[in-house]
Amino acid sequence: MALKYRADIDGLRAVAVLAVIFFHAGIPGFSGGFVGVDVFFVISGFLITSIILKEIHTGKFSVARFYERRIRRIFPALFPVIAFTLIVAAVIFEVNDFKVFGESITATTFFASNILFWRESG
Repeated sequence: MALKYRADIDGLRAVAVLAVIFFHAGIPGFSGGFVGVDVFFVISGFLITSIILKEIHTGKFSVARFYERRIRRIFPALFPVIAFTLIVAAVIFEVNDFKVFGESITATTFFASNILFWRESG
């Protein structure tokens, strides 16, 4: 269920992405790139929650349809990124590091990376 397009949200999303890029590029004044990530996640949460609430209100919400939409949106970009990183990792990682990386890739594919990282963090 699509929401009305909001240019202000797209603009804020662009600012958040630029903050992260500038942080990683080492540009002075952008030492808190994590703030851009936080803002991006808040925007995503707002949009996803808005869609879910609208569907619940109209009686059309389905968990299966929710995950189907997420998969259709994320997987087309996710799998080329995974393939590329697997190739690079195979070249630069030692065997044990590559095994750990493979576990991370598997968890990512099943939307469970946060659970894996939480379990690994102690």
